[in-house]
Amino acid sequence: MKRTLSSIALAAGLLLGSSSAMASEEGGLPSAGTNVHDQAALQRGAKLFFNYCVGCHSLKFVRYSRIAEDLGLSEQDVMGNLNMTGARFGDAVISHMPEDSAATFFGKAPPDLSLEVRAKGADWVYGYLNSFYLDPTRPVGWNNTVFPNASMPNPLWELQGLQTAVMHKVDGDDVVEKLELSRPGKLSPAEYQQATRDLTTFLEYAAEPAALQRQRYGIWVLLFLAGFTLLAYALKKEYWKDVH
Repeated sequence: MKRTLSSIALAAGLLLGSSSAMASEEGGLPSAGTNVHDQAALQRGAKLFFNYCVGCHSLKFVRYSRIAEDLGLSEQDVMGNLNMTGARFGDAVISHMPEDSAATFFGKAPPDLSLEVRAKGADWVYGYLNSFYLDPTRPVGWNNTVFPNASMPNPLWELQGLQTAVMHKVDGDDVVEKLELSRPGKLSPAEYQQATRDLTTFLEYAAEPAALQRQRYGIWVLLFLAGFTLLAYALKKEYWKDVH
């Protein structure tokens, strides 16, 4: 038993150590602070996605009808306010930009965002949305400190404003020291951070819509297992009461 516990403790220590090392390698990303159980945040994030993102990006594993069910919206709300492509209520969320046109504009088709948070993490997505800056050396005029040389302009620049990079030299190379807001947008910095947090929350939901129902049903599953355990124990006692 002691040997088993020691092995478990060692494995847990190695796991925590590797997680810490991974976090340090990622450059200390800011915490997204998302909560997929916050329905208001999900609704605000959905509004942002369908106003600023769906023109280029799809959510091919999520249907409009599922969004309505999980976000507490009616079919009229979804089809009137979120459906920008003329899709049917039961259709998946597909961008209306043809892939060949997107490849011409951006060099390659923009990725589907259904699993973006599961692939890279909520902190990465949140940090990415807050780290665009003007860079005239790039083909699209933008760059990003979280994903350097990304072939994507800042889709939320009207909300955030324009950020410029303060550079310093490291071994002869220009390195971004910090980002400064050179031209304010429609939102204050705090409001913009909340907006990107809401958008990240919606993308986290889109990566696994079933998580909401799974967690909701989890308590009932645990109660059933507890009741079944008591019943099984009582049955065992009854069967073996005459065995000496």
